[in-house]
Amino acid sequence: MVLDSLGGSLRDALKKIASASRLDKTLVDETVREIQRALLSADVNVKLVMNISNRIRDRALSEKPPAGMNPREHVINIVYQELINLVGRSSDVALKKQTIMLIGLQGSGKTTTAAKLATFFQRKGLRTAVICADTFRAGAYDQLKALCERQGIFFYGDKGNPDAPSVARIGLEAAKRYDVKIVDTAGRHALESDLIQEMKDIHAVVNADHKLLVMDAALGQQASEQARAFNEAVGITGVIITKLDGTAKGGGAMSAVAETKSSVAFIGVGETPNDLERFEADRFISRLLGMGDVKTLIERAQEVKIEEEVDLESMMRGKFTLKDMYHQMEAMNKMGPLKQIMQMLPMGGLGLELSDKEYQVTKDRLDKYKVIMDSMTDQELENPKIITAARIKRISLGSGTKPELVKELLKSHQAMQKAIKGMRGGMGKMNMKRLMKKFGQPKA
Repeated sequence: MVLDSLGGSLRDALKKIASASRLDKTLVDETVREIQRALLSADVNVKLVMNISNRIRDRALSEKPPAGMNPREHVINIVYQELINLVGRSSDVALKKQTIMLIGLQGSGKTTTAAKLATFFQRKGLRTAVICADTFRAGAYDQLKALCERQGIFFYGDKGNPDAPSVARIGLEAAKRYDVKIVDTAGRHALESDLIQEMKDIHAVVNADHKLLVMDAALGQQASEQARAFNEAVGITGVIITKLDGTAKGGGAMSAVAETKSSVAFIGVGETPNDLERFEADRFISRLLGMGDVKTLIERAQEVKIEEEVDLESMMRGKFTLKDMYHQMEAMNKMGPLKQIMQMLPMGGLGLELSDKEYQVTKDRLDKYKVIMDSMTDQELENPKIITAARIKRISLGSGTKPELVKELLKSHQAMQKAIKGMRGGMGKMNMKRLMKKFGQPKA
């Protein structure tokens, strides 16, 4: 994954700066060379790599650190800023009533992206509808219909009707009461004249507010030709880069966005319906460098209504039961895979790196904790202090785990309870809801 391979290489390069006793030209040059290698390995355009390298080197050697920032921190901040400039601005696909047309070649993940995009807007409280105007690929109708039904999203299609513009027009009429209408169109294995003409014909009917090009991250720099052709046909307003979870070549697709003079709107980071994220350059680069992404973390928490599942008021008064711990774990599961959530947490320095095996071990342990708590009575969950050796034995047998794991869970709960009490003492009258509000409401 880009966040793993490219992010790991960039963090390794910057760690030398962060741990250096003094900063000189030799160290800056060595760091710049490592950044070059990392970006080229991610298939970023050579010209862009050289431009960013020169800017980092020039700024690092000539600029004076601002007040309150030492030279090492200043160089890391320069790299952060220049990487943001490299990936470009974010596309403004607002949370409002609109029609979106998806275009791209076959195999780019367009059909699944249509369902993911609808799910994204649905999570934000908008009524969404998907129209299947892909009349070329056999199975597109059935695949998209199943994906939408699974998420409770309105779907329209006319199986067997080869007239894509007509399907799009009737579909929009059928979905007129919905806030966001997403029109999925056909692709081909290559750029062909009939595909381009069909895009133009559908565009004439749909008159979409946004025309989003869906590109497979694995294409690398080959995405440039694709971006240019579709942009000339219908005028691209944004790009969705899919499959960033499975490739190290995402840099090529991102740099190819410059061909459209638009920007990246969304990125696909996994297989589930929720694994489509609004792209924001600062958030993306922050996670890439291991600095976390608190804004996205708070948005995820709000989407799954974490405050309704966890009694934050009681917690901040010092009451933290096993039931509260259970609800916290449930909410974490709803927010997404553990690895994604961990990457959003600022770990200090240039990030805490865990292997896939370590993430899996942690997830497995948390899953076992939930099984253990399922074997407890409500009284035990509310008041863990009553859990005696005899009760531990019963809980162990009921959950199919060893008594040592039950004791470990109780110790973990005690540690969390102690930490929360410490937070309460340090924050005075500030409760958790007010603390979260201090981060500000995420922008639409």
